Amino acid sequence: MEQWDIYDENRNRTGKIVDAGAEHGEGEFHLVVTLCLFDHQDRMLIQRRSEDKALWPGLWDVTVGGSAIAGENSREAIQRETREELGLDLELGRPAFTVNYAQGFDDVYVLRHNVDIEELAVPNQEVAEVRWVGYHKVIELMRAGQFLPYRESVMRFVWDFVDRPDVFHESCR
Repeated sequence: MEQWDIYDENRNRTGKIVDAGAEHGEGEFHLVVTLCLFDHQDRMLIQRRSEDKALWPGLWDVTVGGSAIAGENSREAIQRETREELGLDLELGRPAFTVNYAQGFDDVYVLRHNVDIEELAVPNQEVAEVRWVGYHKVIELMRAGQFLPYRESVMRFVWDFVDRPDVFHESCR
């Protein structure tokens, strides 16, 4: 079973390690990572989660997401998750932004890079399918209850963010 490092509110590792999914005590947090991969037509690569997933089975989600395992930093975690979920090796810089939420910190990476979805290792145990979609399609899926329950304003922010000239444009290996 995977284990997570526990962090304090200032994002310092406390030295405590828990089993993945375990309840956190007050003032305890864990690290989550997310990748929003865009092509040059401003479409995001989204994934439909496997029906076997414990949380949100069969729903659509952003490109990649998951928790850092004990000992990993944010970049190591997003690279591992991207390999596991898509079979894709990426060179990533820093997260574009971090979302603080009740149980932890979510480092969100935003990358613009064209990927041929036929070359991805999908389907697999975690991901049933992937597709490129525009902003309005994501909102439509959210409103229909077919996408993870993000706030629409967060999705708008992600799309606005990718248009910034300083968004990383690293390449795949």
